[in-house]
Amino acid sequence: MIHVDGIDVSYDELQVLWDVSMDITDDDRIVAIVGPNGAGKTTLLKTMSGLLAVDDGRVELFGRDTAGLSPNEIVDLGFVHVPESRNLFNELTVAENLEMGAYLHRDEYEETIEEVYDLFPVLEERRSQDAGTLSGGEQQMLAIGRGLMAQPKVLALDELSVGLAPKLARRVFEKVEAISEDVTVVLTEQHVHEALELADRAYLLENGRVAAQDSAAALLESERIKESYLHG
Repeated sequence: MIHVDGIDVSYDELQVLWDVSMDITDDDRIVAIVGPNGAGKTTLLKTMSGLLAVDDGRVELFGRDTAGLSPNEIVDLGFVHVPESRNLFNELTVAENLEMGAYLHRDEYEETIEEVYDLFPVLEERRSQDAGTLSGGEQQMLAIGRGLMAQPKVLALDELSVGLAPKLARRVFEKVEAISEDVTVVLTEQHVHEALELADRAYLLENGRVAAQDSAAALLESERIKESYLHG
């Protein structure tokens, strides 16, 4: 589904990614991109979603080269990116935010929103409440729910647990596991242990390069991960 081939990516004059490659197949349920803050995880997702152009290399989504495609066209292909900032419309209600996510699939809106409400019952309870008044965990669920309204083939979640208390983060991780039954999930996460326990496969990014890749279980047991990320 996703083929990233040796991409270099820069912000203005500052190069952030060097020769990054990764593959995500139909068999993958959850793929984690882990690593420290500033490793390039968000940049990689922004590049896949068309928000950043590559300096070198290529990104293919569902067999199509994404060079020159707009972010909206990439969403239409089936790749939906939920950013760390969530980008909710704070003065709109929960239901209105979800409706905004369904702009490509108006004809299936009722069925899809029922699926989102089944997954996140709190969103149905809060459907008439302004998004800006929700708790952090509820806002994260709304951002994910809005992404699901676009009926993605791949849902990319950037820094899934950022700003959430541990208990809320665990609830969100549980929801992601449920989502992955029907949609391939790509997530970036600084909490390496939690991400690797959740994922099937994983990539470790360090200083803008792929430092390791393997099954999530194998990386979780690797000395490199244990020494650098799981101490204490």
